[in-house]
Amino acid sequence: MDNKNIIARRVAQMLHDGEVVNLGVGVPQLVANWLPEGVELIVHAENGIIGAGGYAPEGEGTPNVVDAGGQMVTVKPGAQFIISTDSFGAIRGGHIDVTILGAYQVDEKGNLANWCLPNKMGGIGGAMDLVSGAKQVVLAMEHTQKGNPKIVDHCTYPLTGVGVVDVIVTEMGFMRITPEGIVLEEINPAYTVEQVQAATGAKLIIPENLKAMDVID
Repeated sequence: MDNKNIIARRVAQMLHDGEVVNLGVGVPQLVANWLPEGVELIVHAENGIIGAGGYAPEGEGTPNVVDAGGQMVTVKPGAQFIISTDSFGAIRGGHIDVTILGAYQVDEKGNLANWCLPNKMGGIGGAMDLVSGAKQVVLAMEHTQKGNPKIVDHCTYPLTGVGVVDVIVTEMGFMRITPEGIVLEEINPAYTVEQVQAATGAKLIIPENLKAMDVID
């Protein structure tokens, strides 16, 4: 299994039946493909879909049904299309249980940078609203970018939100932001603790009961 699906599968395992979940572009969108049996989510796309599905199979999508990243998606029976102002009203009103996003950087205080790189044009979309309005913020992302840590002790990129991240899931492990720092709760058995720490720009807290992340070979 590739890294992106390892991440998406682990995130899917933490979701609960009936939750309203916003799936960001990229790895988060893959989460819909790995939901455990019996778990049905109400997937929210901030451009105005309540009840979105996963990516549309090649050749079967329609350009009129896309997610916030412009990718053609499916919709579930009973799905609704609403105007973006109502969609953002749902976000700002606290009606999203979980938002799952990617990141350029996240630090040990839960600060998130995911909309703009230095000296490059950014594309904020709905991220600033989502991280302040959702009940739980989960990052689903690869651990490094071109070998550079994405989990750092202090974000240096423009921030999307301050102290907003709850959980980080990468191909290396499952991490939780706490007042003491980032706790590595689960580790992919393909890696050692030393390898995970070497790929991380922040000091990880390693509990005595560190668990193995469930990974399909």
